[in-house]
Amino acid sequence: QVQVVESGGGLVQPGGSLRLSCAASGSIFSINVMGWYRQAPGKQRELVATITSGGSTNYADSVKDRFSISRDNAKNTVYLQMNSLKPEDTAVYYCNVILALSRSSANSYWGQGTQVTVSS
Repeated sequence: QVQVVESGGGLVQPGGSLRLSCAASGSIFSINVMGWYRQAPGKQRELVATITSGGSTNYADSVKDRFSISRDNAKNTVYLQMNSLKPEDTAVYYCNVILALSRSSANSYWGQGTQVTVSS
């Protein structure tokens, strides 16, 4: 019923930029929090950035000066603008959405992930 789909990943050279998108669809009452996580091979999944329904943002220290998260409430979509990309940014990026299906029920949903590779 609820789908979370990421797009925008790909191969980019160091110093380049990418813009990731994540759209939630289905029976949605409201979206509370949307965020991005990433996981590199052999490493733990880590928080990249989050944004609340009120627009409050939070970033990992490793990306706070280079990445920017934003959302379009009308489209139930969250974006991650990634600038000055480094090889260590290479990972599968996952979208996470905390949404309400009704006034009294909320759940967390994950996208399938999109690969970001930073290499020369």
